[in-house]
Amino acid sequence: MNDKKTIAIIKKVMPAVVSIAIAKHLADLEKELSQESSPAADGAANNKPVEKEKIDIPDFMVDKRGMVEVGGGSGFIVSANGIILTNKHVISDPQAEYTVILNDGQKFPAVILSRDPINDVAILQIPSENLPFLKLGDATKLQLGQSLIAIGNALGIFKNTVSLGIVSGLSRSIMAQADPDHPPQEMRGLIQTDAAINPGNSGGPLVDAKGLVIGVNAAIVSGAQSIGFAIPVNAAKRDLDDMKNYGRIRRPLLGLRYIMIDDTLKEKMKLPIDYGALVVRESARDSAVVPGSPAEKAGLKEKDIVLALDGKKLDRTRPIQDLLENKNVGDVITLVVLRGGKQFDAAVTLAERK
Repeated sequence: MNDKKTIAIIKKVMPAVVSIAIAKHLADLEKELSQESSPAADGAANNKPVEKEKIDIPDFMVDKRGMVEVGGGSGFIVSANGIILTNKHVISDPQAEYTVILNDGQKFPAVILSRDPINDVAILQIPSENLPFLKLGDATKLQLGQSLIAIGNALGIFKNTVSLGIVSGLSRSIMAQADPDHPPQEMRGLIQTDAAINPGNSGGPLVDAKGLVIGVNAAIVSGAQSIGFAIPVNAAKRDLDDMKNYGRIRRPLLGLRYIMIDDTLKEKMKLPIDYGALVVRESARDSAVVPGSPAEKAGLKEKDIVLALDGKKLDRTRPIQDLLENKNVGDVITLVVLRGGKQFDAAVTLAERK
């Protein structure tokens, strides 16, 4: 993109990009910080009282309502009546209060409409009308080397930060962790870009040379440079359609816990094949086949190997989760299953994930 075209796109997109301020009540915040900073429990083991360190929040950080701003993220408006897309991890704290700040400085309380149970996407709404909004593109048509622009609230400080880059990779998979208190989550099918994505631009738009949103900025690799990831906008479009049609995000449930087989796992577990999904529990407290799930109703059992889904071979590059992304609640899928050296087909009717 030349400079003139880039500037035109930024001017077009910027009015619909918002900042999301995260605030908590002073009393709740002081309680959390005191718990985090309490000494190790060895004093309690010796029957000695444990004194928690008092954390003082400076007065200038506390507003008239006793709220303290604790973080920020980005989002973008997708309809004139105030529907906003952002990351699920930006608005993950149920005890926090979220405020949307428009490009012109207006502030509105945010209502959380829905959080995607699988993808790092959330939908908000603010009480305003006739807002500028962005049109959504199609991430399936992206090509390596294609020019991109990322916009957001970098580091929660630098409003309307713009960075340029290209599509560096497609269908990437990473393990991401929003913060140390949350377990890592696998994120699949991501767009990799060298456009700078920083804490704070999370939830902002990644747009193409036409100004269409093709991704939601989501993650960076700690310690690396020029490696950022965005969730393809198609997942968000599906969420928006679900909200319009059902009033909630609907995701299909199969009900299997599994690991994908490769040469290493075949060798280690002495399996008969080097592909497919081995049905296995994640811990002693789990069930490999979720009780009452479609998979259980279809007769699947632990140690089964699912070889294919609707005729598509399963392997590390194409796991069950990826193929379910294109399925809907109520769809009937056919699994090819290997059990005790014998193959059979299992018809499974997908339920709604709760």
